Amino acid sequence: MNKTETMPTDELTEEEESFSGKDYKEPPPVKIFEVRELKKWSFYRAVIAEFIATLLFLYVTVLTVIGFKSQTDAKSGGGACASVGLLGISWAFGGMIFILVYCTAGISGGHINPAVTFGLFLASKVSLVRAISYIVAQCLGATCGVGLVKIFQSTYYNRYGGGANVLADGYNVGVGVGAEIIGTFVLVYTVFSATDPKRNARDSHIPVLAPLPIGFSVFMVHLATIPITGTGINPARSFGAAVIYNKQKAWDDQWIFWVGPFVGAAIAAFYHQFVLRAGAMKAYGSVRSQLHELHA
Repeated sequence: MNKTETMPTDELTEEEESFSGKDYKEPPPVKIFEVRELKKWSFYRAVIAEFIATLLFLYVTVLTVIGFKSQTDAKSGGGACASVGLLGISWAFGGMIFILVYCTAGISGGHINPAVTFGLFLASKVSLVRAISYIVAQCLGATCGVGLVKIFQSTYYNRYGGGANVLADGYNVGVGVGAEIIGTFVLVYTVFSATDPKRNARDSHIPVLAPLPIGFSVFMVHLATIPITGTGINPARSFGAAVIYNKQKAWDDQWIFWVGPFVGAAIAAFYHQFVLRAGAMKAYGSVRSQLHELHA
């Protein structure tokens, strides 16, 4: 090669090649109607994992709630210092989510919450078939989990409210719905951030064990909203408790624990995908490029 010749512009050195393009893998969007999943054992295994995880979640957490109320009941000789307190209840919910997401993430994604499933569906992370199947499994698992609590704690179950979510006295419906929206936003936003594939990129210096921040988000939200709604942020948790407790107040307030979490999840999905990940700008750029090609 003489001095007048230059290297072709489409050939990159090894160093240049290593810095070109993305340094993380972005999974492709999932098709809305992915019926082929129904033919795979991995799909049914994931559904079973969601059922069992939600069952265990409700069993441990509702037992903790009932135990707290029985230990603080002054009529039975209890007191505030004799129980785990609201802090302990929050730890039970957050800790169980950490444990169960860690155990099931590699099988089902570790949703354990219809609101999380709904948010991931809106972001094209799961298909409609999988989303519906997960939500059904989660609600059934929650109902069975609370059913076990009633069997083992029949003496205290009805006396102390069955762990059902209801709007607390002194708060109006708007406050309750708002608390559920914001609380679920915090949870689902954390799920998106903790599982974002961009965290594997070169410029991300914070290694994250995803279940840990997700569990902590549940813990923190419970600290803030237990006095208002008992903290739902999980429609399956509220539904399962209402089915087994089956009192009018729990059913009257049930819509709050579906509307609030689903709205919060939708806002979190939009915020992460279209604002933080610039999904809107990417879509605009793609459309603009296609229009340019048509007019060329």
